[in-house]
Amino acid sequence: MTAVQRLYDICKASFTSSGPRSPDVLQNVRDILDTIKPSDVGLEEEALVRGWSGPAFGINGRRHRYMPPITYLHIHECERFSIGIFCMPPSSIIPLHNHPGMTVLSKLLYGSMHAKAFDWINPSEAADTSKAKLAKLVKDCEMSAPCDTTILYPTSGGNLHSFRALTPCALLDVLAPPYSTDNGRHCSYYRKLPKRIPSGLQLNGIDVASYQLAWLEDYQPPDDFVVQRGLYRGPKVVP
Repeated sequence: MTAVQRLYDICKASFTSSGPRSPDVLQNVRDILDTIKPSDVGLEEEALVRGWSGPAFGINGRRHRYMPPITYLHIHECERFSIGIFCMPPSSIIPLHNHPGMTVLSKLLYGSMHAKAFDWINPSEAADTSKAKLAKLVKDCEMSAPCDTTILYPTSGGNLHSFRALTPCALLDVLAPPYSTDNGRHCSYYRKLPKRIPSGLQLNGIDVASYQLAWLEDYQPPDDFVVQRGLYRGPKVVP
């Protein structure tokens, strides 16, 4: 049995259309993800590094290096979960975005990236797109493979996050349940506002420093943010 099939089977046993069957099952999924290597999903890091050098082309007499967009490799999706891989060329960015009502497990297969993640101070206001909302920084760090699988939850663990590729890298994601506009799980993007941060704020009786807080508002990502569908060449799963 392939690693991808084992991942599919454990996801099928662990997730319902509303999320994990229990907190304990997430560790089972995480254990499988921690073992997956680039070769298990048809990715060879060396080949991708060479492929991303790209051809040069001219604009107004200047030479430029073509940089391909972020590529998403679809492995599986159903109403309970999705499995896919984001392949990111160096310096590419996935802007700050949310995962409403979703649990997400992410495994960095190779390369290095910078990750930044927030949680809403008041999750009950998350659906209100008409105003900026206060969020708390929970992660601001570099990640390099091999590293442990990360988990974010509907209201904690960094439900809003962004990624910036420091090198060519690939991120294997399991979303439970997947995005679904019909079910209120629409992906929204956010940017930070230069707005005064309140002082003396406490969460669960603990003071929160102002540098850990940010006002975030909905926005449309820039036109140069492109995620294209790629061809997944790894082992297929048998439902």
